[in-house]
Amino acid sequence: MSRIGKQPVEIPAGVTITVGDKEITVAGPKGQLIVPVQPKTKVTVEGATATVTREDDEPKSRAWHGLQRALLNNAVIGVTKGYEKKLEINGVGYRLSGGGQEIEMALGFSHPVKYKAPEGVQLTTNKMEITVSGIDKQKVGQVAAEIRSLKKPEPYKGKGIKYADEVILRKAGKAGSK
Repeated sequence: MSRIGKQPVEIPAGVTITVGDKEITVAGPKGQLIVPVQPKTKVTVEGATATVTREDDEPKSRAWHGLQRALLNNAVIGVTKGYEKKLEINGVGYRLSGGGQEIEMALGFSHPVKYKAPEGVQLTTNKMEITVSGIDKQKVGQVAAEIRSLKKPEPYKGKGIKYADEVILRKAGKAGSK
């Protein structure tokens, strides 16, 4: 049995889960998310818990079992608490402005870099910090990764965009000639 898949998903007060043939709708105080139903899995809602079961013990079915439970749990957490990722900008002359759906950054290029977030994702700026927040875990992570890829941190001075909890391994500079 899948260690992840066999755990029931706790449904907090104010969250409703509607199970259909091809998709599961999770609605809560922050919004509504649609989770696709994985093949050979079945979701049942009983009281304040949702359980995921699978048809057989094939390797693919076991993988889908854990995936279905994880996607459902992420949707429940998203509509109740939401998700957020923090990014930091380090570098002399680097600037950050904007917020909401669009930000503008000066990252050492000859032009300012503009980034527009997709629907459902909010960007907030505070000095040299960007906070990406939303109810869909996948979208929040994707937007944070796209912003980071605009100027990845370099290993010598640490200049660039990094996750707030990321540790940049520094390299030694030139040692000099002997």
